[in-house]
Amino acid sequence: MIPAKFDYRKADTLEKAVQLLQEYGDEAKIISGGHSLVPILKSRLAQPGMLIDISRILSLSKIIEEEQVFTIGALTTHHQIESSPKIRNLCPLLAEVAAQIGDVQVRNRGTIGGSISHADPAADYPAALLALDAKFVITGTGGVRSIRAENFFEGPFETALRENEILTSVHIPIPTHGTGGIYCKAAQQASGFAVCGVAALVELGNKGLVLNARVGITGVAEVAYRATSVEEAVAGSAPSAENLEAASIHAADNITPLEDLYATPDFRRHLAQVWTMRALDRAARRAG
Repeated sequence: MIPAKFDYRKADTLEKAVQLLQEYGDEAKIISGGHSLVPILKSRLAQPGMLIDISRILSLSKIIEEEQVFTIGALTTHHQIESSPKIRNLCPLLAEVAAQIGDVQVRNRGTIGGSISHADPAADYPAALLALDAKFVITGTGGVRSIRAENFFEGPFETALRENEILTSVHIPIPTHGTGGIYCKAAQQASGFAVCGVAALVELGNKGLVLNARVGITGVAEVAYRATSVEEAVAGSAPSAENLEAASIHAADNITPLEDLYATPDFRRHLAQVWTMRALDRAARRAG
């Protein structure tokens, strides 16, 4: 299909992009890689009057390690994250997530900021960013603000971003020594999106018991979520198969699973439990 008519402006600086957003208001959409927006434009599910291209803002495509935190610019591509030696060494969970997104073409052009802002219920990043306790930095006409990942995703394709704001960077605490993480998913075979994706981060103590666990799940509900009941059930216990299975039963507590062509609600609930157990087990083995 052919998109509806729109105007196009290119912003070379963040300040210019914010200025254009203020000028055009709800008529404007931000574009960079375009892997999420362009299909929507072609199907005319969205008909913005103005596209603001921010792909040339070089300051938003950097990976910086400082004070035990990774700062990742919103225009950093999936390939950059997947292939970054620092991320692969210090936060392999995030590198593994990036490596499972789409195909080579998508990973070369798609950006972490675009994926997060689009907030597809089956996207991969949200589960990992919830497990990693990430924070998002947002810039708009009202200045700069920070918001935790668990407060950012509000519903299917809905976020805490306001009309005059741009997601500019992602801050991820570097996991401490003795912590293992992994991302596992049951994927739609055609698109690679998650029917169920689980990111687990497990920290073990000196006696091999679980000091802390964080579990993020995507693809199961209308929005990615923390499986806090699982985290509470596994904390303080040995990461044995029996304990992990008992904790994973709570993977979809208080959740209404989605129903679509790929899975029934009951099957999604089952997938959440199975993949949560697998993710916890593999993360604990890495921590050990």
